[in-house]
Amino acid sequence: MSLFDRLFERNGKKLKSEDRRRLLRSTVAAGLFTGLAMLGFIPVVRRWRERLRPPGALVEHEFLAACIKCGQCVQVCPVKAIHLADIDEGYGIGTPYIDARKQGCDFSCDAVQCVLACPTGALSHDISTKDQVRMGVARLAGPDRCLARQGRGFKGVARADDSTILHRYMSVNRWKPIELAEHPYDLELCDLCVRECPIDGAITLEKLTGEPDDKRKTPVVHQSCVGCGFCETICPAQPAAIVVDARAVWPGQHGA
Repeated sequence: MSLFDRLFERNGKKLKSEDRRRLLRSTVAAGLFTGLAMLGFIPVVRRWRERLRPPGALVEHEFLAACIKCGQCVQVCPVKAIHLADIDEGYGIGTPYIDARKQGCDFSCDAVQCVLACPTGALSHDISTKDQVRMGVARLAGPDRCLARQGRGFKGVARADDSTILHRYMSVNRWKPIELAEHPYDLELCDLCVRECPIDGAITLEKLTGEPDDKRKTPVVHQSCVGCGFCETICPAQPAAIVVDARAVWPGQHGA
């Protein structure tokens, strides 16, 4: 009896020949799909959307070629912002990305630990400070949802819908990020995207009108924005009023 026959024997009865052929075809197809994913072809062929990559990521095609999907960047992130893509996303199994709405990067590591952990340079070793990072650019995508533009304050937990979000509050613990649920707010005018932005001056609130009694202000994104995504994370509006466009750059900046 051949090895193939022994493999598919069940209780002394062989599988029907058609069932065996179908199973064999499925096995070969699955192996081919996995092989292509590991070689990096599927991320290019089935590119559904731009991903927000970890700090220091090379331009996309170079990043995909250099990344060995080792997960070291995931291990060192103190707020667990970095995840590895699943194969059903069609973007290449194992490639690291950040979902800004679920957990943006707040640079709790002080520098860029993910860059230091990357063994291949897929996260450029030329990056040494958070100000040098270029992940994308934030923009006000839903001005009608922005509380500041409505002149409204905010009281309570910034993201009551997701208690797992972490953030380092220097006044609470300089070394350890805590859950947003442990740090409620009481703001006369919502300024969370400005208040908790890890890059000084990247976002400011500016008055909508010149009227002295008009409390309304609007978030304005400046060129120092690195696209870390934490403004999108902490925005209490549903969906977020401010979002990050992955890989976007300001005119004159080096593209990512």
